[in-house]
Amino acid sequence: MRILLSNDDGVLAPGIQTLAAALREFADVKLVAPDRNRSGASNALTLDAPLRIQSYPNGDTAVINGTPTDCVYLGVNSLMRPRPDIVVSGINAGPNLGDDVIYSGTVAAAMEGRHLGYPALAVSLDGYQHYDTAAAITCRILRALAIEPMRTGKILNVNVPDLPLSEIKGIRVTRCGSRYPAEQVFSQQDPKGQSLYWIGPPGDKFDIAPDTDFAAVAQGFVSVTPLQVDLTAYAAQDVVNAWLVKSGVNRHGE
Repeated sequence: MRILLSNDDGVLAPGIQTLAAALREFADVKLVAPDRNRSGASNALTLDAPLRIQSYPNGDTAVINGTPTDCVYLGVNSLMRPRPDIVVSGINAGPNLGDDVIYSGTVAAAMEGRHLGYPALAVSLDGYQHYDTAAAITCRILRALAIEPMRTGKILNVNVPDLPLSEIKGIRVTRCGSRYPAEQVFSQQDPKGQSLYWIGPPGDKFDIAPDTDFAAVAQGFVSVTPLQVDLTAYAAQDVVNAWLVKSGVNRHGE
């Protein structure tokens, strides 16, 4: 199996290095990641400046000032030859649950892999300690995919409880929960009196029903949520069309 590995925490982050070591025991791995932390970068793609790379003695590659999406784009289209069989993103330090997937660079890296036509997996740890557990779960999933491919055309967003492997209760297929809107902004002034602003933490959990990713991880289960690149809300198309007719917005010639 040929794996393109990326993340949003940076090339030297413990999560990606732990996962790379585990994957290299049975796969051909090319690690291409940002040179620094790019958490929250979402699907940003650098179009207004050239990208430079830094190569490490072990073959890992850092993309200078690159986003997770940049890294996967470069990895697939230039840096990994032959091309990968699958794109894996992670292990992220901290979870990517519910609404977090909108902002997550970890999920975005996997999404770019899927957008380019490859199976893709995003992996996050609900904490900062048991990266070895998340690596073991990831290896288990990838070995299973090698034996029995799953052709859903979707991204698998995997969130692992921060527990020893022996305490993981199993794996659940889940949906994204949701949070209350984030509202906090922290303001201060620099020495010259100019205002500075810090984005506050995410909102509290709102939808934590038993079938959500929030609930599964809280109960000690690995959460696997299928995600899709196509954001079309198909069920709403008829509603929007009826509104256009009823509201008169769609009058011909106006």
